Amino acid sequence: MANKVHVMIVGAHCGDGEIQAGAIAHKYAKAGHEVTFLHLTAGEKGTPPQMSVEEYRKQKVDEAEQAAKILGGRSITLKYKDAELKADDETISTVATLFRKLKPNVVITHWINSMHPDHALCPKIVEGAWLKAALPGFDLEGLPPHSLNRMFHSENWEDMEGYEPDVFVDVSEEFDTYLKALSKYWFIKNSSDFRYYDYYQALGTMRGCVSKHTYAQTLKFATGMNVRKETAIPGFEL
Repeated sequence: MANKVHVMIVGAHCGDGEIQAGAIAHKYAKAGHEVTFLHLTAGEKGTPPQMSVEEYRKQKVDEAEQAAKILGGRSITLKYKDAELKADDETISTVATLFRKLKPNVVITHWINSMHPDHALCPKIVEGAWLKAALPGFDLEGLPPHSLNRMFHSENWEDMEGYEPDVFVDVSEEFDTYLKALSKYWFIKNSSDFRYYDYYQALGTMRGCVSKHTYAQTLKFATGMNVRKETAIPGFEL
């Protein structure tokens, strides 16, 4: 493929990237592009009844791998702890090293405003890692510099303050597979705090209605970038 893209979805917790952009990721994978879900933490603190934090961490890592497989990508879960994420040099360097190793072209991550501190820190970590991976003056395991081409934010119910979509992606053909992948997560199907599955099924329907598709997921340009309304994403330009 001449214009092959490696899209990386970076989420604060296992499950975040999938609910926000899983259908978009599957659209890429179906078209022959490379897809990686990078989870900064497992999101292990919201444990089900009768399960330890470590047991739930292992379960969520496994659920992430199952969901990624359905969507046509791979899953990587880092060592950081849920609700204790930091945008420090060690974390940024870890992600920057992965950027150099895996060479993503496009990264999709959380919006900058969130009620969850881990979510709000995630795009800051991505931006810091983008800079560090791109600058030749940083030695990261002897790897050559690598820069992203584009960063997008995606839609999460906890990150909605100031979120106004710039791109509506038609995921009508991918939506059933997306819902199948979401069903691999215990919290999405069984949470007593929030109806995740129902919300994201309805959100895809609503975004599809306003963009004249059956189902759609949205993206937002990073603050300060050349913002413009579009219907295409990198790798799918007309």
